[in-house]
Amino acid sequence: MIELKAQTSVQADKIVKLADMHWRDMCIYPDPTTKTYYIVGPGWRGVKCYSSKDLLNWKGPITIYDAPKDIWGEIPIVSIWAPELHAYKGKYYLFLTFDTQHKFSEQWRDWLPRVTRGSQIMVGDTPTGPFKPFQNHATLPVDMMTLDGTLWSEDGIPYMVFCHEWVQITNGSICYVQLKDDLSEIVGEPKTLFYGNEAPWSKMGKQYGNNVTDGCFLYKGKTGKLYMIWASGGTGGYTEGIAISESGKLAGPWTQQAEPLYKDDGGHGMVFTSFEGKLMMILHAPNNRNSRPRLFEMEDTGNTLRIVKEVKE
Repeated sequence: MIELKAQTSVQADKIVKLADMHWRDMCIYPDPTTKTYYIVGPGWRGVKCYSSKDLLNWKGPITIYDAPKDIWGEIPIVSIWAPELHAYKGKYYLFLTFDTQHKFSEQWRDWLPRVTRGSQIMVGDTPTGPFKPFQNHATLPVDMMTLDGTLWSEDGIPYMVFCHEWVQITNGSICYVQLKDDLSEIVGEPKTLFYGNEAPWSKMGKQYGNNVTDGCFLYKGKTGKLYMIWASGGTGGYTEGIAISESGKLAGPWTQQAEPLYKDDGGHGMVFTSFEGKLMMILHAPNNRNSRPRLFEMEDTGNTLRIVKEVKE
């Protein structure tokens, strides 16, 4: 961890083009106070962050969170996945997925290890921290393999929307649970919104007969429609799709759009509005070691979301 901190301090003022980043599972938070974009993503057991004024030239990185190996007590974490940065009621929150090698008591023959893995919320006073946990375990139930938690607020009530890992249940699902007003703990039990195989474009994995659910993110459209973008496997590799709530509310029911949003081996997207009022989406592609951020201008048609063009220099 000392080496990582030294590296980021040297690079803190370096300007990096978005196209030159080798990164995945990123999230952009536009800070309205400073008119600054912050992009966060994983950095081993930490969270890296760059800042930008134009979405193409980024200063950094700095490390805004560096997890102690014993943050979960006697269960050592090995990595952090898919950070998201959110502002809520005067505070800033990191939604993180911690991964471990700690096996559940029940394992399946000829199957991947079923391990302690979960989404946890950190709180800070600024977009760059410092961030602190509320407890020394996942915010979500610790007997569930969960990942890619995101924040959604509806009728003044905050919720975490997240993925229930296919490794535990074969057919991955997307769920939600109410949070306390300070986001410190969940209220009640999680509920399932839909399963991965409900999308006609989601391809079942040949080896395990599974359907993946990754990277859920919500957006309220201009006509009141509630959209969720999420990723799974498809015919062209990693794929980004859209689900639409028929009620316009988080509880659904949810209908899967038959045609994917992006199907060229890229996904884990999130959407935001630029300071110029444009709807944008960032995802990573391709879904391998050469993965890079890809930025797109989007259109809310009133019935769905669609890609207008990729944003390049």
